[in-house]
Amino acid sequence: MRAFRLAFHLALPLFLFASPASAQSGFQSCLAGLRSAAAAKGVSGATFDRAMAGVEPDMKVIEAMNNQPEFKTPIWDYLGTLVDDEKVAEGRNMLRQYASVFAAAERRFGVDRHTIAAVWGVESDFGKARGKWPLVQSLATGACLAPRRNAFFKGELIATLQIIERGDVRPDRLFGSWAGAFGHTQFIPSTYMRLGVDGDGDGRRDLVDSIPDALHSTANFMNKAGWVTGATWGYEVRVPDGYRGPTGRNPKRPLSHWAAQGIVKYDGSSLNGTGNAGLLMPAGRNGPAFLVFKNYDAAYSYNGADSYALAISLLSDRLRGRPGVQGQWPTDDLPLSREQRRELQRLLIARGYNVGEPDGAVGSLTRAAIKEIEAKIGMPQTGRPGEKVLRALKSGRV
Repeated sequence: MRAFRLAFHLALPLFLFASPASAQSGFQSCLAGLRSAAAAKGVSGATFDRAMAGVEPDMKVIEAMNNQPEFKTPIWDYLGTLVDDEKVAEGRNMLRQYASVFAAAERRFGVDRHTIAAVWGVESDFGKARGKWPLVQSLATGACLAPRRNAFFKGELIATLQIIERGDVRPDRLFGSWAGAFGHTQFIPSTYMRLGVDGDGDGRRDLVDSIPDALHSTANFMNKAGWVTGATWGYEVRVPDGYRGPTGRNPKRPLSHWAAQGIVKYDGSSLNGTGNAGLLMPAGRNGPAFLVFKNYDAAYSYNGADSYALAISLLSDRLRGRPGVQGQWPTDDLPLSREQRRELQRLLIARGYNVGEPDGAVGSLTRAAIKEIEAKIGMPQTGRPGEKVLRALKSGRV
């Protein structure tokens, strides 16, 4: 869930001019004040003291708030890594391995297994990428040392302590993002408290070590977000070249409205579906287009971004055996899959660049190396991992 795009809305804290000793003193004073606030929410003093024992501020949390990447990922690159063949194969394997769990979640909440699996795959790569920040420390740092967002962090810290108080998850298993998202499907603690459910019947809600709990909780989230059982999220369409009307998941219009604009399914067949739909053109009027219904909005509510909701929706389609995006993205430099990104990193390492492990995750080191390659082959220096740079490396031109 990535804390509902918190990273894009955090204001910069002003306390950084304080001395380390002053900051530490203020941190401990803040924690003392939080103890009573936690008690008012049912967190015992013993639980609070055990959870906070030895906790010190982690200034890397503040750095993470202040230093969001400037690189803007094009939608085709975002989907290229989250909805590639590798992810689809992994998802189908998970659907087979946990078939009975998915079936039970479907029956209980009315959300289809392919959508549940897609959320799991996009959020944590089926549990392999759940975050490494200790939640109590990260949230306490934000609560006490980020004054412009301390209400959010205080609320999430207290929710985390409530989870510990209930015995749902052991404190030493509570790791996630610096902003608090954790578990297989990356709930923030307050969402966990509201919508986490027991999926394996042991009386606890453990989204960290219980895959049934995580999948059932995700289905519960989608259900509460307005999921319509048996309905489609949407589908790809063809839009006439002269179309100049509204775009976006809202406003939604009757299908008759879109049909009157000359819009048809990508295969040329007539529009169908339940309810009104919006016309989504995530790369502008020269890229692929989609009609999206209420179920798309449910996916959108999980993370508040069209790129995310489209990744969930398209991955769920691929898991059903349907094709991916068929229209052409407006780029002459195609995106790379995760395996291609790993190949690119291996080629950079072979040329002496330090990019860390060739894991397909493109961070600042890889982007810096790509910029050097782009300069050598006469491309603008963007740091983007695209097909042109990979081809240049494979051909030996650089």
